[in-house]
Amino acid sequence: MGTILIKNVLLDNRKTHVRIEGNHFSEIGDNADAQPADVVIEGEGKAIIPPFYNAHTHAAMTLLRGYADDETLYHWLNHYIWPAEAKITPPDVYAGSRLAILEMIKSGTVFFSDMYWHVEETIRAVEEMGIRAAIGVTFMDRLGKEKIEQNFQFLRQWDKSNEMIQLTVAPHSIYMANETLLRQCSEIAQELDFKLHIHLAETNDELYDCINEHDRTPVLWLDKLGMLNPNLVAAHAVTVNDAEITLLTKRDVTVVHNPVSNMKLSSGYFDAGAMLKSGCRVALGTDGCSSNNNLDMRESMKFASLFAKSYHAPEILKVDEVYRWATVNGAETFGLNAGIIAEGKLADALLIDLNNERLVPCYNLLSNMVYAADSSCIDTVICNGRILMQNRYVEKEEEIIYEARKVCGKWQGGR
Repeated sequence: MGTILIKNVLLDNRKTHVRIEGNHFSEIGDNADAQPADVVIEGEGKAIIPPFYNAHTHAAMTLLRGYADDETLYHWLNHYIWPAEAKITPPDVYAGSRLAILEMIKSGTVFFSDMYWHVEETIRAVEEMGIRAAIGVTFMDRLGKEKIEQNFQFLRQWDKSNEMIQLTVAPHSIYMANETLLRQCSEIAQELDFKLHIHLAETNDELYDCINEHDRTPVLWLDKLGMLNPNLVAAHAVTVNDAEITLLTKRDVTVVHNPVSNMKLSSGYFDAGAMLKSGCRVALGTDGCSSNNNLDMRESMKFASLFAKSYHAPEILKVDEVYRWATVNGAETFGLNAGIIAEGKLADALLIDLNNERLVPCYNLLSNMVYAADSSCIDTVICNGRILMQNRYVEKEEEIIYEARKVCGKWQGGR
């Protein structure tokens, strides 16, 4: 890695220079341009801000974007998604993951936490495209004993020296993993110090089924199994009450809010007000493209904020709060020293084109990014000190789109 100098860029409403050495911000200030750099970017007319960290998605489901819309979650999964996924091959996952990563880079995301199949192919796509990721090794009862054991072995053999990719233990949900499997997943996550990533309390059907089967709610069921701890990343957490939110906070669980997916699948009401009041760590996710139908974290910020306001009051989930959910909270959840433009932090950043029509006037840049902007405002994306996009161009983007379109032919026409 070399050095990057970004000159005359706006940071926190002040024009300055930003120097990157290797994969960290090394100096920010008027003297940061005192030494030559390998790459110099003129930042005049641009602002530098933190990029996004997508804490819950299913990357290769870009292949199923728009395939089955307007259905309830259980019907959607059982009648459309899982039958379609049975046709997905490892090369398909590679093509779909590259398409997802392209979309994420172009909309300002430099990290994603994934849960899908054929993880070797997702890993290959991540390594090639230079993004960060936490790749979930998925567990379900229906995989069978042999495949489940293979997945456990994959986790045990992972080389943790890879600074850009980490693995997570990802039992799909309490309704797709029995008590024994959930306990096994929890134990290996603790043993190997991996995050445990699960869908939790997503729908009323899940809530009622859990009460009928275990005489307790999904949150209390995981608590009984000893799974509510700082390692747990719980996606959705829609059907939870105040006492359970307090418990999640006490156990230092990270909750991932997926506002667009929740609204599209009519999963229920995410109580942002109660989460903020309790001090629960909340990160933001897009979920997969088959239930969103994009991977744009900026859009998810806007939906999260507006949905919260519609149920509470205009002052709920302010700009700085929802931006923190999309940046710092996601980074911290997965142990990344990132999400802030500051000396010593990992060199992840977006350069925003202040001449974009959606940013004029610019009384408050974060406000514009949450409520007004779209991805066309993002000129440059830097991840780990490497330029992934400049002048809105990502290397090989035409090839990535072409290959994904070929794969998607098998689902042409949707349902």
